[in-house]
Amino acid sequence: MESATGIAFESRDAIDALSARLLERHVRYSFERSPFYRRRFESLGLRPEAFRRPEDLRNLPLTTKADLESDNRDFLAVPESQIVDLCQTSGTTGKPVSMLQTAEDLERLGYNEEISFRMAGVVQEDRVLIACALGRCFMAGLAYFEGVRRIGAMAIRTGADSPAMLAEAVLAHRPTVLVGVPSLMLALAERLRELGCPPTELGVRICISIGEPVRVADLSLSPLGKRVELSWNAQVSGTYASTEMATSFPDCAAGAGGHLHPELIVIEMLDDDGRPVPPGEAGEVVATPLQVTGMPLLRLRTGDVAMMHDAPCACGRNTVRLGPILGRKQQMLKIQGTTVYPPAIFEALQGIPEVSNYYLEAFTDYELSDRIRVTVGLAPHAGISTDLIAERIRGRIRLKPEVRILAPGEVERQITQDGKRKATRFFDRRKEQGSPNSHA
Repeated sequence: MESATGIAFESRDAIDALSARLLERHVRYSFERSPFYRRRFESLGLRPEAFRRPEDLRNLPLTTKADLESDNRDFLAVPESQIVDLCQTSGTTGKPVSMLQTAEDLERLGYNEEISFRMAGVVQEDRVLIACALGRCFMAGLAYFEGVRRIGAMAIRTGADSPAMLAEAVLAHRPTVLVGVPSLMLALAERLRELGCPPTELGVRICISIGEPVRVADLSLSPLGKRVELSWNAQVSGTYASTEMATSFPDCAAGAGGHLHPELIVIEMLDDDGRPVPPGEAGEVVATPLQVTGMPLLRLRTGDVAMMHDAPCACGRNTVRLGPILGRKQQMLKIQGTTVYPPAIFEALQGIPEVSNYYLEAFTDYELSDRIRVTVGLAPHAGISTDLIAERIRGRIRLKPEVRILAPGEVERQITQDGKRKATRFFDRRKEQGSPNSHA
């Protein structure tokens, strides 16, 4: 694998030249080795020599997650004897997909997380608590461990079990960096406070948040991110990644969005018609991970909607950056003519201290209009009404939804599902109703 340490600080022309060279090599490799892409190229009468710049990718159809499900082994570009690891997607938005990795892919994965952690400020002297699963064929825990190992820091592989167990690990091993879902970091902080150990006094200096956005569209910390920052008195760094991309977009210390690693991935931002959108406008993230040998991909539709930022970053890097994920295309809601994504509602709820947990359901009443119901967990005598919660949400999305209250334990049972590594907070009942708005 070709590394390019320091390329992010080079000129934009140098960065673009590196990406173009590696993309040309990646397209040729995919054509020569992947049965799926060879068929696709030949059916369109295309040759790999025609792809020399990221802009040339527009001549290829998009690769979908449905393609990965139906033709999974046809993406394999090496004999199966060269596969050393099998990863599976979490299945958050569909059936889990297998992604097969070679030894070179594992080296690439470790390199990605090493430079991502270094960007967040992790150093050899740190003790890094990794609060996500290393097993169950998930990629994340494996990637984080490899990144920590390459830096030479200490990895504390707790997994994402109960806050009580994590609290024991924190008190016993005193990590200086936490890696995990931010809502779990908050639950862990609360457990430590119950034990009489203020988390702000335990020496944690960086919280690397995964799975949930900790920034809003203007790149400032979200209510969730601010709560993590205050709970630990630590730098909060977000990151965006997926198993299929095998690449992450990490915040630097400046916290101005997730930096792209130009030696590892090419990104397009597309509108609903597949046309490029300029920086600062929302579009679907379409990814071409570079230097992958086991299952190379070209123009993968992620289904995630975000904005790209290309202004200079205060950290001095000249790479473009992704803003927080605004939502998933298939979870887009159309309510009274207004487009709404669930994370906007979640951000409003995260700013209400009395709300301990929550989920959202989407229904359809008639064609081209959706209806939502927000369920929140409130402790008895919390002192906040459904109307006040609905008004807080209206302040964020300009619409007042139906809100109902349940006991926090009941909400927790609804959002915690076997086999899922993250809480499920969006339930699309439109699919059950056969709605044309379901975006399935």
